[in-house]
Amino acid sequence: MANFGLAQLLISMLLFLILFFGIGFLLNMLLRMTWIMAVIYPIITVLIVDEVRFIQYFRAPDESFSAIGERFASLALADILILSSGMAGAIVAGLVMKWLRAKGYRMF
Repeated sequence: MANFGLAQLLISMLLFLILFFGIGFLLNMLLRMTWIMAVIYPIITVLIVDEVRFIQYFRAPDESFSAIGERFASLALADILILSSGMAGAIVAGLVMKWLRAKGYRMF
């Protein structure tokens, strides 16, 4: 997708980690579902990477899923690292929420 320098890669990874940690933490507090962001994040990743319209997954699933497979296979290492750091942020949000609830904190 893009050609990154090391500084841009590290900043992008940090931003994705913090962004999805924050979104996951807020969703966990509001919906009281600990792993909701870790479940939703792969769908968000598909929407970020894929160029196929969402309705096409229902109209022509064979072509759509093969296209997403090709897109994921053609991602650069930098893109994989950035998307993986977003997933790590979503997982860390779930772990932090479990830890806080185990310590007795109640959010909403």
